[in-house]
Amino acid sequence: MIDHRRLGRELELFHSDPRSGAGLPLWLPAGAAARHAVEEYLRDLERRHGYQHVYSPPLGRRALFEQSGHLGYFADDMFPAMRVSEEDDLVLRPALCPHHALIYLARGRSYRELPLRIAEIGGMYRSERSGVLGGLSRVRAIHLNDAHVFSPLAAVGAEVAAVLALVDEAHAALGVRVSGLRLALRGPGEKYVGSEESWRLGESLLRSALGDRPFVEAPGEAAFYGPKIDIQVADAAGREWTLSTVQLDFDKPERFDLSYVDASGERQRPVMVHRSLVGSMERLFGYLIEAHEGAFPAWYAPLQLRVLPVSASAAVAAQAFAAAAVARGLRADADPEGGSLAARVREAAARKVPYVAVIGDREAASGEVALRLRGGGSLPPMPSAAALDLIADVVAARSHDLSGAPRGGGSLPARDPEDVDGAR
Repeated sequence: MIDHRRLGRELELFHSDPRSGAGLPLWLPAGAAARHAVEEYLRDLERRHGYQHVYSPPLGRRALFEQSGHLGYFADDMFPAMRVSEEDDLVLRPALCPHHALIYLARGRSYRELPLRIAEIGGMYRSERSGVLGGLSRVRAIHLNDAHVFSPLAAVGAEVAAVLALVDEAHAALGVRVSGLRLALRGPGEKYVGSEESWRLGESLLRSALGDRPFVEAPGEAAFYGPKIDIQVADAAGREWTLSTVQLDFDKPERFDLSYVDASGERQRPVMVHRSLVGSMERLFGYLIEAHEGAFPAWYAPLQLRVLPVSASAAVAAQAFAAAAVARGLRADADPEGGSLAARVREAAARKVPYVAVIGDREAASGEVALRLRGGGSLPPMPSAAALDLIADVVAARSHDLSGAPRGGGSLPARDPEDVDGAR
């Protein structure tokens, strides 16, 4: 693997400027295009599996985070409160769950609408020390692929299992290689809340949902409100990071007095399941840049097709082909620059563009195009419309094979989970 910070500069994906501040990266157009494609995929995936999307503000009253427990258990990781009036202090939120609890409370809830799954790619902020910040992997402004499932106790096991299946699907599409799973459990100390019974029940539910998936136990790494499953990946330096997570929470439903009316008309307390399929956009892309060495699968490559006219006389045909690709929803451009064709092909390769179409006078006259594939190789000449069909089909299928062959699972091969036993 190659350090994502270097590739991020070379491919103009993101930029860090001290005037912006440490841990506050700027997403450049190429990186923003890739991120947008991934975010849209995640929203579509969640919609298809019963999630409803919301927006919530990155600020909240200090009292909200006192109620949620974050100020009591997480204060060192939060930015100082901002005084906006004599009665009001606002806090940059360190988590989205308090706002999602308020969304649940927007009206009364019935058992008929549970499990209620709400999702958001939302901003949150951590007051990280400057010494631990680095690239996209550790930042202060975080955009989290977050969701909360408000579930009757009887459905929690099935909901956790469904989350793990969704994680598998998202990882396959993105090309994520999992290094291991960790069952994060309560350890000694005072930082944990809730009853012994709720912790034992939560651990039992997570173990059952894991089934025959291999995992290691991680005592002392549970959230302050409950046990969790963390899904790990490794970066270029071999360090492990938590990318995906699913967490059980019996505490916040109590703190916020969440309830629903069951079939008998009685008020019941739901369980709150916190989950993220791919973690934050920052950490995800830090990983993906390294895992693919900047050569993203075509569906979220910043530029999917570059069209190169051989000569000025072929420029009109090249521009028309690029415009037709854009009209199909592809990210494409035509390179009008001078210089040798070989140099322009090399430049497209350096930019990790999946498809390059070279159009000369013969191709312009015949209406055909031969596609060059990233990494070497090319496809036989085909009508321009067929070439666009092929690229659009690869993108729509989120295939990792640029030739259009059927997808074979998508994810990179997994490492032996024993390789990460005890690592962090």
